[in-house]
Amino acid sequence: MMHQSPESTDNNCESPFRRGATVIERFLKNLPTSPGVYRMIDSAGQVLYVGKAKNLKNRVSSYVKMTGQSTRIMRMVSLTRSMEFVSTHTEVEALLLEANLIKNLKPRYNIILRDDKSFPYILITGDHEWPQITKHRGARSRKGEYYGPFASAGAVNETLATFQRLFPLRSCSDSEFQNRTRPCLQYQIKRCSGPCVGLISPEDYLDVVDEARSFLSGKSHMLQEKLAGRMQTASDKLDFEQAAVLRDRLKAMAHIQSKQTINLPGVDEVDVIAAYQEGGQTCVQVFFLRSGQNFGNRAHYPTHNKDDDPSDVLSAFIGQFYDGRSAPRRIWTSHSLPDADLIGEALSIASERVVKIETPKRGAKREMVEHALLNAKGALSRRMAENATQRKHLEGVAAAFGLAEPPSRIEVYDNSHISGTNSVGAMVVAGPEGFEKKAYRKFNIKNTALAPGDDYGMMREVLTRRFSRLQKEDPDKAGPSVSGSREQWPDLILIDGGQGQLSVVQDVFDELGVTDVALVGIAKRPDRNAGRERFFMTGKPPFSLPEKDPTLYFLQRLRDEVHHFAISTHRAKRSRAIGRSPLDEIPGIGAKRKKALLNRFGSAKGVEQAALSDLQAVEGISRTTAETIYQFFHEES
Repeated sequence: MMHQSPESTDNNCESPFRRGATVIERFLKNLPTSPGVYRMIDSAGQVLYVGKAKNLKNRVSSYVKMTGQSTRIMRMVSLTRSMEFVSTHTEVEALLLEANLIKNLKPRYNIILRDDKSFPYILITGDHEWPQITKHRGARSRKGEYYGPFASAGAVNETLATFQRLFPLRSCSDSEFQNRTRPCLQYQIKRCSGPCVGLISPEDYLDVVDEARSFLSGKSHMLQEKLAGRMQTASDKLDFEQAAVLRDRLKAMAHIQSKQTINLPGVDEVDVIAAYQEGGQTCVQVFFLRSGQNFGNRAHYPTHNKDDDPSDVLSAFIGQFYDGRSAPRRIWTSHSLPDADLIGEALSIASERVVKIETPKRGAKREMVEHALLNAKGALSRRMAENATQRKHLEGVAAAFGLAEPPSRIEVYDNSHISGTNSVGAMVVAGPEGFEKKAYRKFNIKNTALAPGDDYGMMREVLTRRFSRLQKEDPDKAGPSVSGSREQWPDLILIDGGQGQLSVVQDVFDELGVTDVALVGIAKRPDRNAGRERFFMTGKPPFSLPEKDPTLYFLQRLRDEVHHFAISTHRAKRSRAIGRSPLDEIPGIGAKRKKALLNRFGSAKGVEQAALSDLQAVEGISRTTAETIYQFFHEES
C-alpha cells in the first residue's frame, strides 16, 4: 500500500482542476502496471472516490488529462489532495476489494448502496432431536437447512404463518420446548403437533420435517400427490377426521403456491435485478427466486451521479449487494454489464461456486426481467411522488414557523414513563425523504435525583445530552462525515409539549450557546382534540393552524411518530425489567438451577429468605453454590 501526503500549493493562478491533477501526477512515476485499487482523498482526509484498475498506472494517469472529462470527474480531481493505493494479484481481487471499501467508506463520488440490510431466511434446525422451524437473520452459523433469502421479515412471517398450517412443526425455542408441561396455544390452533409433551411420535414428526424440506426445495407437486393419495386412503377408510386434516394441508399448500410459484423450468435459484432511471434517480428491484418459488422482492435506491447510466449503476450495485453475502448461481439483469464476466468471476470466488450473470433477451426469462423492470418503474414513480409531497410539507413548515428555507432535518422529542419508572426519552427524525428510521435515538434517563414524573427534568437531560454530543462531534456544523459516522445538526426541533417544555429546552440552548436551531412546541388544547393543536415559539404568542391545513396534518404525524416511538421504547424497557430476576445476576446460576430454586421456594424473594441448609437441599445446588447464593443476598451481614 502506498500513500503520499499532500504537498502545499501556493500557486493561486492554477485552476482547481490543475491543482488536483498536479497532486495525482506526483504518484504516477512510482505506480505499478499491475492490478489494484486506488483512493482519492480530499484536504480533510475524507475519501472522495474508490476505484479499481487492471493497470493502476494507466488508469490513474487518465485523470490528469484536461480534455474529455465529465463535470463530475473534474470536480473530483479538483478536490483531490492525496491518494492511496493497494496492489492486488488479479483484477478480480481488485474488484472484490473495491466493493468492500465502497461499502465501508461510502465515498462521495462512488455509486453507493446505502440500504443493504441483511435478508431473513427460514431455518429448519439440525442441532436438536425435534427440529424447529424459525425465522433467521445474520450469520448462518447454526446447524440446519436455510431457505431463502426472503425480501423482508414480513415475507418470512407471512410464509411461516401459512407454512405452519401445512407443516405443524414447533417454532418455540429449545429452552421453552424443554420446560413445557402442556401444549401451548400453537397446538390449540393446529400450528404445532405438540412434540414437547409427546403428542406425536418422533418418527411421525420427522416425516413432517422431511415433507417441509421437500416443499421448500421445490418438490411441492410430488408432495401434493402424496398428500392427496393419503387423503383418499383416509376417506376410503372412513377416517374423515384425518382426511379433513390432509385436506386443510392441501389448501394451505395451494395458497402458498398461488402466491409464490414461478413457472421457469430448469431454474433452481436466481436473483433478477432490474434498474429503472428517471429524473437522475435509479430504482433497482431485486427478485429472489428459489426452487420455482418467489421469495419476494425489494427496491433499492443507490446514490449516484446524474450522468451514471443503468449499466454503471448495476455493476456497482451488484458488487456491493453481494459483498459479505452468498450470490445465487444465476443473476439476470435488465441491462448488459460491460464487466459481467469479471463480476461473475469475483462472485464465484466469494461464494465458492460458479455464478453467471446474464441479460435474457427473449422468452420466459426476459418476461421475468421485464416484470422486475416494471416494478422498479412503479416504485421509483411512487418514491418521486412521495418526495415531491414531502418537499411541499417542508415548505409549509417553513412558512408556518417563519423559517428562511425548508428544513432538511427535523428532530422531534418526547418522553415516556409510568409514575416515574423506566423513564425514557425519544427522538425521531424527518427530512426530504420522509422519516429517517436509522437516525432515531432513545435516551435512558440517568438522573436519579429527578422526582417521579418530572417531564421538564427529563426533557432537560435529553436535550442537554443530545446537543452536548453534537457540539463535541461537529462543532463547526460541517454535517455528517462521508462514512456517516458523525451526527448531523437539525434545522428545526419540535417538542411534544407546551410553553413549559419549550422554556426548558430554550434554557438548555442558552446554556450551551445554541442559537441557530429553530425551536417549536406542539401541544393539544385542554380538550385534547386532535386538529386544535397550539404551537409555541420563543418570543411569539401561541398560535394555531387551520384545522384542514396539510401542514398541520404533517406536524401531527411527526408528533404521533415520536409519541409511538417513545411508548414502544418504554414498553420494551419495562418488559425487560419485569422479566429480569435477581437470580439472573448470581454467578453460576443458569436456567436449570434457577428453575430448581423457583420450584422449591416459589419466588426470588423466597430464595433470598432461605437458610443456607435449605439452599443446599435443592437438587443440583452444591455447598459452594449454596454459599454463593446466600452471600449474594446477605453481603452486608
